[in-house]
Amino acid sequence: MVTNTQIITASVYEHALVDISGKKTSLKEHKGKVLLIVNVASKCGFTRQYKGLEALYLKYKDRGLVICGFPCNQFGGQEPGSEKEIKEFCSINYGVTFPLYSKIRVKEPDQHPLYAELLGPDSAAKGKVRWNFAKILVGRDGQPISRFGSLTSPTSGKLQRAIEGALAQKQ
Repeated sequence: MVTNTQIITASVYEHALVDISGKKTSLKEHKGKVLLIVNVASKCGFTRQYKGLEALYLKYKDRGLVICGFPCNQFGGQEPGSEKEIKEFCSINYGVTFPLYSKIRVKEPDQHPLYAELLGPDSAAKGKVRWNFAKILVGRDGQPISRFGSLTSPTSGKLQRAIEGALAQKQ
């Protein structure tokens, strides 16, 4: 018998994505890891969070954390550039090494299916993304654990404790 949880777990990793370099991909390669999914923007008051996200990634990546950055231009038009421009900006200004993907829509209308699933009514992270740099923490099992708004800094103790708790869980 297939449970609803098994269906959701499989599909988080199956959504069709495109990385920042234009290559078709999915989250399959990160299965079994803890994911911090963040909608990012280059011209936002929170853009400096890239620095903290990179530091967080470097601190925890060897323990199984992957930060996944999803550029989005739905909030004040603050991500107007091309994927090439976004990639250069992140590399030059913040030394970003965590995975970046091409632009998607994180809110309706036309919300990307990944975000629709992560924020759906049965999710622990249910609700709407209200601005850039919203963070969704996903456990090793592919299930959303919680979410953090734009005001939650990557250096926040609350966020880091949640990540450490998720990293301590076995799949």
